[in-house]
Amino acid sequence: MLNRKLVEAEEERPRREVAALPAPERRRFYDEVRSRVRDPDTYAVANYAVFVGAHHFYLGRWGRGFAALLLFIGALLLLATPLQPLGVVTLLGVLVVELYSLFRSEVIVQDYNNQAYRSTLEQFKATPRSVVSNG
Repeated sequence: MLNRKLVEAEEERPRREVAALPAPERRRFYDEVRSRVRDPDTYAVANYAVFVGAHHFYLGRWGRGFAALLLFIGALLLLATPLQPLGVVTLLGVLVVELYSLFRSEVIVQDYNNQAYRSTLEQFKATPRSVVSNG
């Protein structure tokens, strides 16, 4: 389980490193990281979607997305069999997990974005700086 205070504290470290970069390099960093960060509100909306697991796909967590989708479909199929109680329990389990993701969407996405910042910063530091021309 993610600890909000730890996630918030972790957010500051890469920000300080990026802030210490010269302006052209900082601009290039933000251009690179922009496509990687995600919006908590979009994550929450994807969690409401009829397509169960959409919020996992939004973060690129394909395994979790397919697992949630398959569990949901499996639960629905079980509802039409003599194993209906197992289907109800599975459906409730999926619902509890999805509600957890919904209520913790902000910290989940903040942690994801922290990881995106760190990995982009590591890649950025590992690549040689190109000479920026003014013309």
